[in-house]
Amino acid sequence: MKLGLGTAALGRPQYINVRQKNSKNSDLDTFKKHSFSVLEAAYNSGIRYFDTAPGYGLAEELVLEWLRTKDDRSIEVATKWGYTYTANFNENATVHEVKEHSVSKLNEQWNLSKQLLPYLKVYQIHSATLETGVLENTEILERLAFLKREHNLKIGLTTTGTNQVEVIKKALTVLVDGEQLFDLFQVTYNFLDQSLLAISKQLISQNKSIVIKEALANGRVFRNVNYPQYNKMYATLEDLAQKHNVGIDAISLKYCEQTIPKSVILSGASTTSQLIENLKINSFLLSSDEIAILNSFKVTPKFYWSERKQLQWN
Repeated sequence: MKLGLGTAALGRPQYINVRQKNSKNSDLDTFKKHSFSVLEAAYNSGIRYFDTAPGYGLAEELVLEWLRTKDDRSIEVATKWGYTYTANFNENATVHEVKEHSVSKLNEQWNLSKQLLPYLKVYQIHSATLETGVLENTEILERLAFLKREHNLKIGLTTTGTNQVEVIKKALTVLVDGEQLFDLFQVTYNFLDQSLLAISKQLISQNKSIVIKEALANGRVFRNVNYPQYNKMYATLEDLAQKHNVGIDAISLKYCEQTIPKSVILSGASTTSQLIENLKINSFLLSSDEIAILNSFKVTPKFYWSERKQLQWN
């Protein structure tokens, strides 16, 4: 199963996305039950990789609660440290999350995240950047190396922004006691931002794990009158979806699976019906010509991320 489940949309009612209508998730009990049911549906469909974070609102807590109903050591959970959720489920909040790459934040969040053991297999720096200096902070790197040894974890990082490749290259040079620290890279990748391709072969040759996030470009792969520059892409995706009898989501996820071999692609499904549609990636293959057409829709990372910054929390 190449598909994993990301829990950002399951742990907090608002998320950065393009939607046809705003979500209304004001009743938290109902929201939690709904999210729990999506986790269960993912498991029942064969998904065994679950990605979460303290910055995803209730997500870590929900995953922990859900794991207590399971006795299956094939489940792998990945979590992160570095972001604190601050919106308190207020849809009108001006700040939804705060980033902090400090030793104190690492220790604070680890003390809660370690409850996910023994299912916890991957521990990641949430949105590592060159600017925060986290990849040069000896105290943090040594602490992560200790956790890696102590709990047999893969240590990873997630990347966001125009310089994803530079961050990955820097991370590959990080050694603790003469050994590479980072084993896994969770990267934004889709046919709009294809920058991962510049380094994917190097990662695979070094036996690093690759996890793909935002394969649907935060909803920008779906036809939207606000993005006329993508009309050709929309038409192509709609034709491919009709040809393969799947949704545009499955086309987008399949593109990632076929162009980045051996990766795990995260579904960001917030409903069981979305998850079922995502799982249709197992029903077809894209031809080399179809992949070439999708490759042609690449935009520069600078354009991609400046456009993403305009998206609303909804």
